[in-house]
Amino acid sequence: MELTARQMDVEEFQRQRQVVLGQWQTGKDVNFDEAVAYHKSLPKGKIFAEKLAEGKAKGITFAQPRAGVALLHEHIELLRFLQDEGGADFLPSTIDSYTRQNRYTEAQAGIEESRSTGRSMLNGFPAVNHGVAACRRVVESVQVPIQVRHGTPDARLLAEITIAGGFTDYEGGGISYNIPYSKDVSIENTIKYWQYVDRLVGLYEEQGVKINREPFGPLTGTLVPPAISHAVAVIEGILAVAQGVRSLTLGYGQCGNLIQDVAALHTLPLLAEEYLAKLDLPNVMITTVFHQWMGGFPQDEAKAFGVISWGAVTAALGKATKVIVKTPHEALGIPTKEANAAGIRTTKQILSMLKDQTLPMVAELALEETMILAETRAILDRVLELGEGDAAVGAVRAFQAGVIDVPFAPSRYNAGKILPARDTTGAVRLLDFGNIPFDETIKEFHKERIAQRGRDEGRDPSFQMVIDDIYAIGKGMLVGRPRS
Repeated sequence: MELTARQMDVEEFQRQRQVVLGQWQTGKDVNFDEAVAYHKSLPKGKIFAEKLAEGKAKGITFAQPRAGVALLHEHIELLRFLQDEGGADFLPSTIDSYTRQNRYTEAQAGIEESRSTGRSMLNGFPAVNHGVAACRRVVESVQVPIQVRHGTPDARLLAEITIAGGFTDYEGGGISYNIPYSKDVSIENTIKYWQYVDRLVGLYEEQGVKINREPFGPLTGTLVPPAISHAVAVIEGILAVAQGVRSLTLGYGQCGNLIQDVAALHTLPLLAEEYLAKLDLPNVMITTVFHQWMGGFPQDEAKAFGVISWGAVTAALGKATKVIVKTPHEALGIPTKEANAAGIRTTKQILSMLKDQTLPMVAELALEETMILAETRAILDRVLELGEGDAAVGAVRAFQAGVIDVPFAPSRYNAGKILPARDTTGAVRLLDFGNIPFDETIKEFHKERIAQRGRDEGRDPSFQMVIDDIYAIGKGMLVGRPRS
């Protein structure tokens, strides 16, 4: 199949579908027409896109955790607890690592071992192994919509089973679930795999079933400048809408500087609407999701709650439609359900207190928005130029040329030449631009902001700043300043 952003033809989709559904025995239980009927039987309160649209209209920021365990009854128990004790507005089914790598035999062994030991031996819910009927039991056991969260380069079978199982939201994308997660998987292949997922969603949409799609915004979650994550989000949005997706939630991971993060949340939907219109793609519902801090956390619970609270404040003031909540056990491994619920409650308290407040459009906020728009447009325009108007081809060529470059990504298809660091206020800038196509005005802005930090700290900007910044929040700071 030739790489193109154009909608996949029916014959190609059906050819792939026969192969995809044959990858594991539960694939035989997928019946598209029956699944459409099942979705239409769901109450409105369990449909992700409906609730997101309501939140967007009313200016509400919803809270959603991450969670998933190996066994069906324990997974249901966990989600009910997060709904009832945490007050989660949306629920996840976070998928285990074996399933993410399409290793269903090992996932099955993990299920069996979990049954014999009495504790989850997988770090998530193996939805493919459990199958369509089990997924429906999960959907029917709670009162709020459920999203599939994972990290899978080839998520086609997982999409078939979970969407047929009644989940109304599916996370990920061909870039965002490749570059931060995989070393040797080509971007061309993952874009094709995810075009299948988006075409599947499009087929449901054509039958009157609303399925929300959410590309993964934070990427590596480590000092990712807004323009980089925005460019990837917009490209994945373009590719999704071209295949028939009509409800799109674009994500952004907290960098830590309030002004920069709010500016990022303001500009992300504007850029998506601008480039969808530029490519004559349909007008779709666009919402935003903010990810609380994705980097290192302090081990002390009280300090961890401080980090969670800062993320909640930013989501509220940035008017994100949804915030993905962290837990006070973030530094310690998989959290208890009690800790997870506590993170949700903490977040919801702050969202409630700040729901009627906004951040005034002060000069610094206006400047950040202007810079993020200019930087992201510079990248996206070059992507479309490289692809001769085709976003899929352009994305592959942009990574080859280093026009898009994700910091600290494991993928060998990523250039890895840019070097981010914080300025003196904690905003993420670029110390080394690699091949990112910024003009001299943008470059001078970054250089001067980092130079000012160097003057404030009495040292020359260098790679040591980057290292200091990576570990800073775990040590109780945002900017990794040298100890005096």
